[in-house]
Amino acid sequence: MTGRINDISIGGDSIRLGQFLKYAGLLDSGGDAKEAILDGFVTVNGEVDRRRGRQLQIGDVVTLDGRSARVQR
Repeated sequence: MTGRINDISIGGDSIRLGQFLKYAGLLDSGGDAKEAILDGFVTVNGEVDRRRGRQLQIGDVVTLDGRSARVQR
């Protein structure tokens, strides 16, 4: 992961990967999120994850197209 990591505060202790992509502004819609995840364009903590429903925890870093966002409380 290179470049700046944006910290994104969520309301609870966890959030689903597909939801976080939209919430963090990395993608515009749920359909876009589903497609990007299934196609392997999204990494979580440096590893490709194809599970849209993956529960992200505080501190997880999600990257798409060179842009990264970290889950914060």
